[in-house]
Amino acid sequence: MIRIATPDDVPVIHALVRELAEYEKVPDEARATPEQLHEALFGPRPAAFAHIAEDDTTGETAGFSLWFLNFSTWRGVHGIYLEDLYVRPAARGGGHGKALLTELARICVERGYQRLEWSVLDWNRPSIGFYESLGARPQDEWTVYRLTDEALEKLGGRG
Repeated sequence: MIRIATPDDVPVIHALVRELAEYEKVPDEARATPEQLHEALFGPRPAAFAHIAEDDTTGETAGFSLWFLNFSTWRGVHGIYLEDLYVRPAARGGGHGKALLTELARICVERGYQRLEWSVLDWNRPSIGFYESLGARPQDEWTVYRLTDEALEKLGGRG
């Protein structure tokens, strides 16, 4: 059901990223090209990793996870930051999301990583309930900040 993505999966990963952006109501924010995804996942220095969830009976792609390593200065070890977890609507409830998270947790345990972290939109109650059912807890005391576009360019000296 869960397998490591291969270069042949880049088109479907790209399509799933676009579907996720539609689901999150920000389709214009998903600007990554298939070429960029290929480079990030399979280039000379991969910076991200992906797993594919497939339907056991049809073999069709049901969803994916895309993640990268982070590092905790407090714990002194790496962790996984889950950038995207998406299961197609028709495949939801089939255990694919849990299987993807289980695989990432297995990697953490196997490699001695001590954190598996991700963000979820505050309006996404079905996902929040699912994550909490697995034992995940919100980090309410932290607020995510982000620099992009003009603000990033300005601070970085190009604006």
